[in-house]
Amino acid sequence: MEQSILKLQGIEKKFGDTKVLKGIDLTVEQGEFITLLGPSGCGKTTTLRIISGLEQPDIGNVLLAGEDVTEYAPEKRDVNTVFQNYALFPHMNVYDNIAYGMKIKKMAKAEIQERVVEVLSMVQLSGYEKRMPSQLSGGQKQRVAIARAIVNKPKLLLLDEPLGALDLQLRRQMQVELKRLQKRLGITFIYITHDQEEAINMSSRIVVMRDGILEQVGTPDEIYHHPRTSYVAQFVGNSNIVTGEIIKKEGNLFTVQIGKEQVQLMDNSKKELGEQVAIAIRSENIQIGRQYKNIGLSAIVKEKNFAGGMLRMTLTLKNGKELVASRHGIDADGEEGEEIFCFWEPEQAVLVELSKQTADSLRLGKDWEGKNEKAE
Repeated sequence: MEQSILKLQGIEKKFGDTKVLKGIDLTVEQGEFITLLGPSGCGKTTTLRIISGLEQPDIGNVLLAGEDVTEYAPEKRDVNTVFQNYALFPHMNVYDNIAYGMKIKKMAKAEIQERVVEVLSMVQLSGYEKRMPSQLSGGQKQRVAIARAIVNKPKLLLLDEPLGALDLQLRRQMQVELKRLQKRLGITFIYITHDQEEAINMSSRIVVMRDGILEQVGTPDEIYHHPRTSYVAQFVGNSNIVTGEIIKKEGNLFTVQIGKEQVQLMDNSKKELGEQVAIAIRSENIQIGRQYKNIGLSAIVKEKNFAGGMLRMTLTLKNGKELVASRHGIDADGEEGEEIFCFWEPEQAVLVELSKQTADSLRLGKDWEGKNEKAE
């Protein structure tokens, strides 16, 4: 059986009285593009620093290609890191920046030159060898930093929000280039970002982190279309969350009572009749029109806003809960103040575990604690 390139086993870390990581278990396979996604303070940078050896875990082990490297110094691990601030030597030209690590290792001059020329071609900077960092654009500096990191062909390349300082257009261009480069090299990338779109565009798998735990690990499709918790559903793509009681179950078709109205969804859950459940629906999957077979929720159109080619409609349900429906273009049924019905195809909604934060925002109280609540 092929060896996993990285295993994190029960990683815990505290800074003072604050527990930053609360038992992280993660297996990464050779050649994956893994993204650690989460808000500031969730523990993603600390996880990366522990993988690189810049931090030591209080509890747990780091295995690299089957070898326990938990106690190894950073330079003893076959791992390189690309930082957001590039960390280039300002007094060295592009060639010397990239060659620096190989010169320290006293590699042959001809081999150093061959490798530098090769990686400069990979990052589309051939001919830039004599440029100084001050003569480069932000995107070019980032490419030099990447070239320096990959020139020794490490087992793992760690990227700590490397595109964060770039403007939006260049950032999107670099996303494409990084993804192509990773496929060409076959090196495992572990990437940090708080940008959901970036994670979905680039990753083979996404690790959604929250408060020092791994909330969900899966492919971009799994994370976006099949979130397990209300936190993931709302953090990645900003799903709507509604709650109600299961009143009918036919195979994997659930009918859920919300107030005096009913909605449906398809799910493989083992939930039973009478259970309180939370439903996640993406804004783009909410349809507006006439009530069909008594399925749907009546709502008042609170406001309509247009931005970036997308029309967002805020809808207020009878229980006061607000939903957001989105449409491409500038027109949609329903004017502000008008009563409409909203509904969705059953397969476009999913049951999720409700986090305490979401339950509090919905004012559901203690009834949701225990089996219906994702542990904080």
